[in-house]
Amino acid sequence: MTPSSRLSGLRLSGLLAAALVLAAPLASAEPAAVGRYKDWSVFTDTTGGETICYAATPATDKAPKNADHGDVWFYVTSWKSGRARNQPSLKVGYNLREDMAPKAQVGRSSWTLFAVGREAFADDSDDSRIVTALKKGSELRVQAVSARNTQVAYHFSLSGSAAAIDKAAATCR
Repeated sequence: MTPSSRLSGLRLSGLLAAALVLAAPLASAEPAAVGRYKDWSVFTDTTGGETICYAATPATDKAPKNADHGDVWFYVTSWKSGRARNQPSLKVGYNLREDMAPKAQVGRSSWTLFAVGREAFADDSDDSRIVTALKKGSELRVQAVSARNTQVAYHFSLSGSAAAIDKAAATCR
């Protein structure tokens, strides 16, 4: 079963829109910094008249060391319109294999993500559990496979995640 067949048309269109919006902060100099919360930062951006608020943190460790990972970030995004609230996602600097599900883990809890180009998302039903774990945990680990069949692994600090996620959500209410 492909990721798109698991999703409703609304979810897929929302994810594609979110993918375009999440790509903008890395390519654009326009996002506004709202605040820094230890290892996490909060930003707002406007794309196509839509305000997006997100908490984000860069990978603290990338493996394998000799691979060109590009920028690797983990986001929790909310849209002012309500299109998405506290949606976790991974953004990397290369295309992911869409037929090999990335895995996210906080403590003993883990979730299967699905890849769309350079990003990975959780199913809607997992979003709130992932966000709760991000707020309470100390480290997020993500494993994935690149389109070139390189197995990659990332670590993200969760220090400051609760305050950042809450601030991003509140900013886009």
